[in-house]
Amino acid sequence: MKLGRSSIQLLAQRVRTRFRRSASESRLFTYLAILGPGIIAANAGNDAGGIATYSSVGAAYGYTMLWTFIPMTISLIVVQEMCMRMGVVTGQGLADLIREQFGVRWTAFVMLALLVANTGVIVSEFVGIGQASELFGISRFFTIPICGAIIWALVVKGSAKGVERVFLVMSLVFFTYVISAFVSKPDWGAVATNFVRPSFSTDTGYLFTVMALIGTTIAPFMQIYVQSAAVEKSMDKTELPMARADVVIGMTFADMIAAFIVICTAATLFTHGITNIDSAATAAESLVPIAGAYAKYLFAIGLLGASMLAMAVVPLATAYSLSEALGFEKGLSRSFREAPIFLGIFTALIVIGAVVSMIPGIPPITLLLVAQCVNGVLLPILLLAIVRLINNPEIMGEYCNSLWFNVLAYSTTIIVSLLSVLLIGKTITDMF
Repeated sequence: MKLGRSSIQLLAQRVRTRFRRSASESRLFTYLAILGPGIIAANAGNDAGGIATYSSVGAAYGYTMLWTFIPMTISLIVVQEMCMRMGVVTGQGLADLIREQFGVRWTAFVMLALLVANTGVIVSEFVGIGQASELFGISRFFTIPICGAIIWALVVKGSAKGVERVFLVMSLVFFTYVISAFVSKPDWGAVATNFVRPSFSTDTGYLFTVMALIGTTIAPFMQIYVQSAAVEKSMDKTELPMARADVVIGMTFADMIAAFIVICTAATLFTHGITNIDSAATAAESLVPIAGAYAKYLFAIGLLGASMLAMAVVPLATAYSLSEALGFEKGLSRSFREAPIFLGIFTALIVIGAVVSMIPGIPPITLLLVAQCVNGVLLPILLLAIVRLINNPEIMGEYCNSLWFNVLAYSTTIIVSLLSVLLIGKTITDMF
């Protein structure tokens, strides 16, 4: 049977449409397969300590520091993209590359600092879980062991893909802060203005708070986790654009959530003169007389989910880095028999975090300050190592930084390093 010219054109059009649809679906499924490390690392950065910081910023300074989220987001994307790219191109974790390129002594120093800092962070996450549960009237002595056991079983007994899917679902809990912000009915005109119009003050507290926001947003465990997770997923160079998209989306989403926490507490606590916020739990309790118990419970759910996500990611990042530095087998797909050191480190950190956080009278704020101080020492060293590694043609070949990306990378490294040094001084002052 012969087809007319119009019939042939119609058939060709249908074929092209179906092909484009198939290509679009293929790209979507490819992205969904790659999706994970960037988003998980970014949201783990919004942990109990981060939520407390953002809450105190909104309570103390209102909307005036929202402009800092623009440079913070750019810095996060730059640093995390370099680590993601190194993981995809080299197939090695960050600790692996540091040991190979800079020697055992530097690796030992970095790993020791990382272990001390991350242990303090892990304890603070368990404290956050305890605080969140008590907001619901449940004893921390019940919640902490249960949550620790759930996370341990998920990581040790689950598959790599299963663990990642659960982490991604846990990230959805951060939308409670978006809802809280809308419930608090902020002045959206003032919000928009303060996002695009930087404001400055010579007040010492204001300057150090700006430094804390920018300088502590890039946590060392985030770089280690995103690179090791990229290696774990066995990504190849053809998947690099999708991996970059994961980083950009993850960092943007995480900073958006942080901004909504500031907006929520600025609209409620700041406008009512409540400025003394020392934890996320205190912020949640302070919301009750202003925004009602509904806002308190939303805040508590967000705190619980954030603490559980970070409680899993931080010990994982630590186990990855120490195993890489020591040359031991690692990976979520490994059993205890195949990777005893990797899973042993993860298990030990979970146990230590849970036990220490349940000691009566343990000062969580002091732990956070110590962890922040150690991270402040470690971060400049880690950032400098990342920039040097990413520009090494023997490692990266044609995937080294471009000139303009290096401008951003070195600017970020220098600024964040200076802020970290200043933060160390402020942290030591606060401790004494």
